[in-house]
Amino acid sequence: MNRNTTHKITICTSCRHKGRTCRPSYELIDRLRLAVSAVGDAISEDFEISGTACMAGCDRPCTVAYHSTRKASYLFGDINPDDDIADLLEFARQYALLHDGWCSSVDRPGKLRSTTLARIPATIMAVEDTLERAS
Repeated sequence: MNRNTTHKITICTSCRHKGRTCRPSYELIDRLRLAVSAVGDAISEDFEISGTACMAGCDRPCTVAYHSTRKASYLFGDINPDDDIADLLEFARQYALLHDGWCSSVDRPGKLRSTTLARIPATIMAVEDTLERAS
């Protein structure tokens, strides 16, 4: 991966599929890394793919987040490592090209249209100049 990576995909590693003892998130991380490597230049930016402890999506595992500097972030749930890699890759392509990360649900690929748990606006900090001097 490029050291200047600005796009990240983060997958919850602490949750389990309800009623099952498997940990599908580690499998999802491996499959997604392989898929991103296989498409190479088809994704315009390098993506860092990693796991993290709880993302509070336990009722909707596997939980996947897309985030980047100065872009809206997305949290998706109900992701299946066996069925949803193509949709995750397509969204990575799309997300890399979106200037502010903002897209409507109808523009998201396949299953990601209906499994969005959150879209979080980019955090932009503004500092107001003031004419008064602190005393």
